[in-house]
Amino acid sequence: MSEVPPQIVFVVDDEPAIAETLATILNASGFQATAFTDAETVIHAAESCCPSMLISDVVIPHMNGIELAIRFKATCPECKILLFSGNASTNSLLEVATTQGHAFTLMCKPVQPKDLLAAIAKL
Repeated sequence: MSEVPPQIVFVVDDEPAIAETLATILNASGFQATAFTDAETVIHAAESCCPSMLISDVVIPHMNGIELAIRFKATCPECKILLFSGNASTNSLLEVATTQGHAFTLMCKPVQPKDLLAAIAKL
């Protein structure tokens, strides 16, 4: 019986402590998670290895998480997307993306580990 390889997950948050904490939670739960603090670095990483899932804060420098998710779907169409934000104004960004045919799941910060794992299971 062969082992199923862990799902590769990229976690993006401009606050290193949050990105690292979420990656640690995911790694402890059987995923192969890598933390990133900016959009460009994670885009370059995806060019050599498409993850199974992208988990990103919506409010990140240079490109919001929704724009990042749209770019990811173009590069890695099978990648599942989970967004999170502590900013109420991100709902309007999500609505614009929805009208353009993109559907993403949005969680509110702070993200609790059990809620994160439950949202991942739903995807």
